[in-house]
Amino acid sequence: MDIGIEGWFILIGFTMLCIGFLAPSMRRVPLTPAIVYLAVGVILGPTLLSVFHFNPLRQSELLELLTELAVLVALFAAGIKMPAPVSWKRWRTPFLLAFLSMAVTVALIAAFGYWFLGLPLGLAVLLGAILAPTDPVLASDIQVRYTDDRDRLRFNLTCEAGMNDGTAFPFAMLGLGLLGLHELGPGGSRWLLVDVAWAGVGGVLIGVAAGVVFAWALHFLRRGRPDATGYEDFLGLGMIGVVFGLCLWVDAGGFLAVFFAAVALRQTEMRLAGQHSLEQEEPVTQLVPQVGVGALVYKEHLERLSELVLVILLGGMLFVDSWSWRAVALALFVFFVARPVSVFVGLGMTRTPMRMRAMVGWFGVRGIGSLFYLMFAINQGLDQEMALELLHLTLVVVTLSIVLHGLSAKPLMMRFWRRSAQAAIDDPGRDRPATASVG
Repeated sequence: MDIGIEGWFILIGFTMLCIGFLAPSMRRVPLTPAIVYLAVGVILGPTLLSVFHFNPLRQSELLELLTELAVLVALFAAGIKMPAPVSWKRWRTPFLLAFLSMAVTVALIAAFGYWFLGLPLGLAVLLGAILAPTDPVLASDIQVRYTDDRDRLRFNLTCEAGMNDGTAFPFAMLGLGLLGLHELGPGGSRWLLVDVAWAGVGGVLIGVAAGVVFAWALHFLRRGRPDATGYEDFLGLGMIGVVFGLCLWVDAGGFLAVFFAAVALRQTEMRLAGQHSLEQEEPVTQLVPQVGVGALVYKEHLERLSELVLVILLGGMLFVDSWSWRAVALALFVFFVARPVSVFVGLGMTRTPMRMRAMVGWFGVRGIGSLFYLMFAINQGLDQEMALELLHLTLVVVTLSIVLHGLSAKPLMMRFWRRSAQAAIDDPGRDRPATASVG
């Protein structure tokens, strides 16, 4: 059934009104907005009332574009919120999570898909790449909320999500290559040189360079024109477009580039603002607003709108027969085996407190990033039978992640912070786990 454009306006508008009116009440119950959006989609979708049905196979190109845009905005917002200054001591843990733990997660999911689900090796690797990245869009309750948020747990989860949508790319290309849909080169040489080395290093370098150059350009503009403000949202979106487009042009990692461009923009603006405050003997807060911080609220509004639309569409993709023991078993394996094992392996050589490892090991939210890689794979020419297999498995994993992680986010985070505060009281000489150094 097609509800038409007017129906979509009414549906999305009504859902937004409900969330707006229910927001004060939702703060007191373990519910996230994504759970409400999902419920709307499931109730009105083919699972129950069949008011609408979104076919992801027929609309794969549209859905790939929508999910890609949502992830890009979320990555930029995550990068802008990273606290300054950047240091290896602070970033070591999320780097290990985004690179080492990511690889372990892909390997574990691929092994499960190959040995227990009977998938071809290439399809199993592709499934691992789709489900391995944690989500920067749906995990707002467990991520950094503002630029001065110093919570160590939120920082680790946000920084990891900002990077691992990009670090999943080589594994997606490996899976497609094993299926004959991507050129790997003799002995995998092209994959190693282009999809792994250049995509990763090139994406980071392009992002950092763009962020620094952009920050300096704005600095010189504002020194000559102090009134040049008011278009921070356009500047931020423009930067996303230029950086991502450039990476597509030269085959670099676009997701990594956008995240690191935002990080570099924030860090450079902070340094320039500090230098200017010393020269003028003024506090930083009295200087011209920074484009990153000025655009942050606008990006978060776009992020919430994209979350609403995409999660409702997710509910509209689900049928009763989408659920199978294979899909549920995969979801349980991802949440209770692959994610915690990969986190403990990745952080095994660090001094990260065990309570922190357990929390990070549980909160590996799967969401919009997984849907993007699923649509990306389908649009590369994936066989229809394989596409349906991946579709059903991914939709169930993402749906259960929204429900289980959404219901547990507030209670577990509050319990974690209470225990951290109590530990600080009992042992004043020891830093709280939430803020302690884990290098």
